Amino acid sequence: MATILEKTKEYVLNTLNQELPHGYLYHNYNHTQRVVKHVHELIEAEHIDTNDAEILELAAWFHDIGYIQTRKNHEREGAEMAEKFLKNENYPDDKIQTVKSCILATAFNASPSTQLEKIIADADFSHFASTNYDEISDLLREELRLLNFKEYSDEEWLEENIKMFKEHHKFHTQHAIEFWQPQKSKNLLKLIKSLRKLRGKLEAERLKALEKKQKKNKSGVPERGIETMFRVAMRNHINLSSIADTKANILLSVNAIIISLALSNLIPKLDNPSNAYLIYPTVIFVCFSVVSMVLSIIATRPKITSGEFTKQDVIDRKANLLFFGNFYKMDLEEYQWGMNEIMNDKDYLYDSLSKDLYFLGKVLERKYRILRITYSIFMLGIIISVLAFGISFKAAGF
Repeated sequence: MATILEKTKEYVLNTLNQELPHGYLYHNYNHTQRVVKHVHELIEAEHIDTNDAEILELAAWFHDIGYIQTRKNHEREGAEMAEKFLKNENYPDDKIQTVKSCILATAFNASPSTQLEKIIADADFSHFASTNYDEISDLLREELRLLNFKEYSDEEWLEENIKMFKEHHKFHTQHAIEFWQPQKSKNLLKLIKSLRKLRGKLEAERLKALEKKQKKNKSGVPERGIETMFRVAMRNHINLSSIADTKANILLSVNAIIISLALSNLIPKLDNPSNAYLIYPTVIFVCFSVVSMVLSIIATRPKITSGEFTKQDVIDRKANLLFFGNFYKMDLEEYQWGMNEIMNDKDYLYDSLSKDLYFLGKVLERKYRILRITYSIFMLGIIISVLAFGISFKAAGF
C-alpha cells in the first residue's frame, strides 16, 4: 500500500502538470522537487525525528501547489488544498495544522518561528546558495514577464536581486548558515560585480550616444556655417543701412539745392508787386522742401544709449558688448573682462550676435519708414508746388 508521502507526490505531480499555467517556468514541479531535496538535506543535518520529517516533506510538496489557483496568497491556497487532501487520507488533524503552518512560513514576508518552519523556509530559498543561481534567476524573470506581472530591464533585475539578498532574506537553520551562506555571499558578490559592469557598459553607451548626437548636431549645423550666417546677415544689414543713408543724403542735397535756388531767384522777385502771384507757390515749394530735409535728418540722426553696463548685466547675459553704444563710457579693463566672458560662453556670444542683428533691423525699419514718408512728402510737395505755380500763372493772365 502506498504511503502518504507517495500519494502526496503523485497528487502534486498530476495536479501541477494538468492545472498549472504554462507561464510558470520557475514555480513548477522542478522547483517543488528541489525544495523537497533540500528539506531532506536539512532534516538529516538538523537531526529531525521521523514524524516531523514526514510533516516537513508533506509541506514541501504542497508549498507551491496554490499557484494553480492564484499567484497572490498562493501559500494560503496551498495550505487549504493540503488540508483537504490530507483529511481525505485520514491524516491526523494536529499534524495537518503543523503542515499548514509550515506552508504558510514560506510566504515572502513570513517570519518562521519553529524549527520546522525555519527548515522549510530555508529549503524554499535554497537556490540563493546554488552554483547555477543565474540560470534559476533567469527562469523567474521570464516567468514574471510571461505572466504580465512585471518586465525588468537587466539593470532593474540585478538591483532587485541584490536588494532581495541584502534586505529581505536570511537563512535560519544552523546547517544553511554554515554551508549555504558562503555560496549565497559569492552569488551576491557576483551580482554586484555584474551590476557594476553593466552600469559601466550602459554609461559608456550613453556617452557614445551623446557624442554621436553632438557630432550629428555639429555636422547638421556646423559652427562655421553659423558664423557665415551671422557675417552675411550683418553685412546685408549694414549695406541696407548705407543705402538708407545715401537716400537720405540725396533728399538733403536736392532740397538744399531747391531752397538755394528759391532764395536766390524767386524771393528777390517777390519785392515787385507785379510778382505777388508767386508768393503762395514759392512758400508751398519751400515748406515742402524744408519738411523733407527735416525728415531726412531725423531718419539718419543717430541715437546714443547709456554706454554703460554692470558685471551683473554680463552675468545675467543682458549686456550686448558688440554694440558700441553699450560700452563707450566703460573703462578698458571692464570692457575686456566683459568680452572675455562672452568669448568663453558660446551661447552668450551667439545670443549677443542675435541681439545685434535684431536691434540693427529695428534701426533699419525706422530709417526706411521715415524715408518712405519723406519721399512721399517730397513727391507730394513737387506736385502741389507745380499745380500752385500753374494756377498762379493762370490767375496772373499768363
